[in-house]
Amino acid sequence: MDMMEFLRTRRTYRRFDGRPVPPEVLTEAVDAARMASCGANRQTVRYIIVQSPAAVAAVQPLVHWAAYLPKEQGTPKPGEQPTAFIAVLQDERRPGASDVDVGLALGSLTAAWAHGVGSCIMGAIDRPALTELLAVPEGMHLCYMVALGYPTHESRVVEMRDGDVKYYLDADGNYCVPKRGMDEVLIKTV
Repeated sequence: MDMMEFLRTRRTYRRFDGRPVPPEVLTEAVDAARMASCGANRQTVRYIIVQSPAAVAAVQPLVHWAAYLPKEQGTPKPGEQPTAFIAVLQDERRPGASDVDVGLALGSLTAAWAHGVGSCIMGAIDRPALTELLAVPEGMHLCYMVALGYPTHESRVVEMRDGDVKYYLDADGNYCVPKRGMDEVLIKTV
């Protein structure tokens, strides 16, 4: 698959088939994030892999899915839930902690798509409860949770209409994600 095809199909996924993601794929995703560029090479981003069924089940009620959709459409039902999460943390004990670095790491984590593993980056999370549940070390801040699993639906980019950025489900229950056109985002080439 070429780069643009990979990026077009590496979308957010919210319904999964229940197959566990192999530990080596999760570790490879963290390794990809570890290799991401970061400011001044400070490397302040840290990770916790959540893969045991009990731990995944404990995380599930502490994350919130698909704000643009009604809960019954956007939240995975039992049997559709992710089989792993990766917590993305900032080590605030190190100088130079940066949201940009976290963003670059998140983009690299989602490269698990190369193994057919879909993901959903989640910022609407219960940070205090997850910090306690995951025993996040002192001096580290939980930034995001990334849900992972093998998707049971499609997620595709569609043309944006009237500036509406809200994603939606089509008649088959697949995600449609409006994106601005190149003519709007590319201001000029000099």
